[in-house]
Amino acid sequence: MKYRMIPFQYFNACMNMALDEAIMEEVRKGNSLPTIRFYGWTPSAVSIGIFQGIRNEVNLKQTRDFGVDVVRRMTGGGAVYHDEFGEVTYSLIAPLDQFPANIVASYEEICQGIILALQALDIQAAFQPVNDILVNGQKISGNAQTRRNGILLQHGTILYQVDVETMFTLLNVSEEKISDKLIKSVKKRVTSVSDQLDASMLTLQKALEVGFSLGKDIMVGSYSPAEMIRAKELAENKFSSEAWNFKL
Repeated sequence: MKYRMIPFQYFNACMNMALDEAIMEEVRKGNSLPTIRFYGWTPSAVSIGIFQGIRNEVNLKQTRDFGVDVVRRMTGGGAVYHDEFGEVTYSLIAPLDQFPANIVASYEEICQGIILALQALDIQAAFQPVNDILVNGQKISGNAQTRRNGILLQHGTILYQVDVETMFTLLNVSEEKISDKLIKSVKKRVTSVSDQLDASMLTLQKALEVGFSLGKDIMVGSYSPAEMIRAKELAENKFSSEAWNFKL
């Protein structure tokens, strides 16, 4: 199957989610190739899973004070802090029938691109069901998936560096839990590329491009005019709306 690969670009949170949906629509219509894209979040953002309540998960006063975006994803899972300079995010969008029906098996197949990229950086990583990638037992990547109208969307983060203190400030964590002991515990369970070696964000981006290319017919491309028009419409009318973000 031929893929379009779109190199790393920054967008705000609403536009990132809107681009995923716009590409899903165009792939479904046959107007766009199956797509792998890499992106960052500017400003930094918190995304919540589709089944979560934003007021339960996010400290909205702190996100406002920090200038951090908040958006609901189309995928499940928990609240995630997306540091502008702390991660590379990817989305893979393709016909569902190209992947195993078993969800865990499909996660594992797609996550091989990340594992291969990390191996190229001499970081030995392994898939951990249901949807994580670990390095020496520590999480370096979390992933989420949705299947809609014959199209699979999987997106996830690869941590470049970790700011646990800011994450706890922006998420709703009880005062008793915000302690040096908890922060130390999380730091033991999570790692990043910067923890493993001295490499730039650009080096990680390029490694991911190679990792996701292996075994695929890749054409490097960009967003189509139709995708950008639709994404701007979705960003404004859906992903920035209270009706979507506060629906639970």
